[in-house]
Amino acid sequence: MSIEQRKVKVWDFPTRLFHWAMVSLLASLWWTADIGEMQWHQVLAYVLMVLIVFRIVWGFVGSETSQFRQFFVSPKKVIDYTLTEPKPRSLGHNPLGGYMVVALLSLLLVQLTTGLFATDEIFTEGPLIYLVSADTASWLTWLHKTNFNIILAFAAIHVLAVIVHVIKGDNILKAMFSGYKQVNEPVVAPRLRPIWLAFILGVAIFALIWWLLLEPVVRFL
Repeated sequence: MSIEQRKVKVWDFPTRLFHWAMVSLLASLWWTADIGEMQWHQVLAYVLMVLIVFRIVWGFVGSETSQFRQFFVSPKKVIDYTLTEPKPRSLGHNPLGGYMVVALLSLLLVQLTTGLFATDEIFTEGPLIYLVSADTASWLTWLHKTNFNIILAFAAIHVLAVIVHVIKGDNILKAMFSGYKQVNEPVVAPRLRPIWLAFILGVAIFALIWWLLLEPVVRFL
């Protein structure tokens, strides 16, 4: 006897937009650094900063499945989830996925912060480089480059985990496009916050970063 499936809205539009915009920006940042387009690299980095700051704020005031308290659980729960077979399905992030989100956001914060003090020692310097010594700037530049390789490694692990989930029949990739998951058992749909709230937050964060960082770079493009 087949079990009837139903669709449940799990991911709000702001969370999905953040996810795919972040993927696109990381690829663009890699490319602009590789070809030496450092002014565009800075512009894209500050746009990424808008996204990261928004996601952190949204992790506290946003939709239920986007809030950190919903998926950043105790290490014991992560270990129990890891050892359980078969893995229980989660409506939002599973415990391991939640830790991956926090890890990636932390690495991206390190990347953006070190970039503010980095220098290529030729044309481009971060806007806060005047606050540190030459040796400190050199070390932060090294950390900025090294940390990006760590981000790539974590991103590769994340992609591999998604592929494994899809193979096992849990198409979380499709859910991150559509926002919906197919569920077999009765569940309470998560509370999703309205788009207008995300829009107001996004505009406010963009305006602040534009005023502090973006506008001077864009003016000289």
